[in-house]
Amino acid sequence: MNIQTAAADIDLAAIKARQNVAWASGDYAVVGTTLQIVGESLCEALDLRGNQRVLDVAAGNGNATLAAARRFAEVVSTDYVGALLERGRRRAEADGFRVEFREADAEALPFDDDSFDVVMSTFGVMFTPNQQQAANEMLRVCRPGGKVGLANWTPDGFIGKLFKTIGKYVPPAPCVKSPLMWGTREHLKTLFDAAATIDVQRRHFIFRYKSPRHWVEIFRDYYGPVLKAFAAIDPDARKALEADLYALIDEFNTAEDGTLVIPGEYLEVVATKTA
Repeated sequence: MNIQTAAADIDLAAIKARQNVAWASGDYAVVGTTLQIVGESLCEALDLRGNQRVLDVAAGNGNATLAAARRFAEVVSTDYVGALLERGRRRAEADGFRVEFREADAEALPFDDDSFDVVMSTFGVMFTPNQQQAANEMLRVCRPGGKVGLANWTPDGFIGKLFKTIGKYVPPAPCVKSPLMWGTREHLKTLFDAAATIDVQRRHFIFRYKSPRHWVEIFRDYYGPVLKAFAAIDPDARKALEADLYALIDEFNTAEDGTLVIPGEYLEVVATKTA
């Protein structure tokens, strides 16, 4: 390994550590539980069967995990934030599901080659700093003929624009590709190369909150990337960021009764492993 490669590895490790802190801050589950329907839709797109072994990567508090368990699959749920896995474990126990929960890095999955029929991730693996390595790992543990299922926010959708707005105040690490690239067909083809055939559908998750202020309060207090952005800037910048968030909401909000109803575009991806 040369000096340049070693430095890059150190940078990626440091970035991953910061990401871990960000996602562990606040309480992502407050937002995450509202996204449950995305996991259900992804399991249907994957045509999930009750006799399949399923791995949920960067599972968060377990939306896709629970959706797969509802279909009687054998599910292993992984994330590198232990507190989020614990929330998923509690949900599974409350519903009476038998699920294996395991802390794991999406870029170094602790499973043998060809171990799973289905490998999936909803708004999770897209945030890994080493994108190609994460894609390679998902393919590695998926059996030939098996499927990789993803739900990824798109660059021009509501959450894509949210991250771009945050980036004006807290610039992302310059050496890391934007997670929003996972929300483009072209980049997915690059990541999965000739190892899978890819089917992509544009979907919308509808954010429904009591009001624009309610959404801002929830995301500022519980959604790690937004919480950390507000914490990293001075009071004047916080006011400017809040104003920009309200402007973003005005751009996307379809409600006319004071509530918030925003279609958040994402890509629903089914990649079938060919080799």
